[in-house]
Amino acid sequence: MTKPKISIQHVGKVFGEGSHRVEALKDVSLDIADNEFVTFVGASGCGKSTLLRIIGGLEYHTAGEVLANGQPVAGPGADRAMVFQHYSLYPWLTVTENIKFSRRLKHGRENLCEADVEAASGRADALLSLMGLTAAADAWPNQLSGGMQQRVAIARALMPKPEILLMDEPFGALDAQTREVMHDLIRHVHKIEKTTIV
Repeated sequence: MTKPKISIQHVGKVFGEGSHRVEALKDVSLDIADNEFVTFVGASGCGKSTLLRIIGGLEYHTAGEVLANGQPVAGPGADRAMVFQHYSLYPWLTVTENIKFSRRLKHGRENLCEADVEAASGRADALLSLMGLTAAADAWPNQLSGGMQQRVAIARALMPKPEILLMDEPFGALDAQTREVMHDLIRHVHKIEKTTIV
């Protein structure tokens, strides 16, 4: 039997203590297969974002166990990337520079050789094309619409080829029509990139 890409076993999360204690998650168990596309649905405040942050290693669970690729999640890792509701693009970097930034973080500027730079440029060009951003490659974030900014944020998350892409209400700040376009785009990205998406 194939090991799940993500295994969540009896996970709980409590914030605060005493009268300020809030149980955000209780006994959550779920296995997510490689290349699966899973969506958490629920009312506001039910723990969806908390669970995503735990999988991403940005938050620690207070009970249970979370495994990614068979290893306990003890913090952020290169195998996981996260896209947030707010785009968080660097305003002083162009679209292409924003996309390449995550690769620079992963490898460190001093460790990049000429082949790495060429590979990064090729990967960035492919993502620009995939996201429909080629014409905006040299634009600044403040010159883009909300939908285009979120495309850049998704491309930046995909740049280092993560095995798992975590998306926390990434289209919540967009209008209904743009959301529909972005939903179609993410389905296309999933098909092309073969990334497990939660």
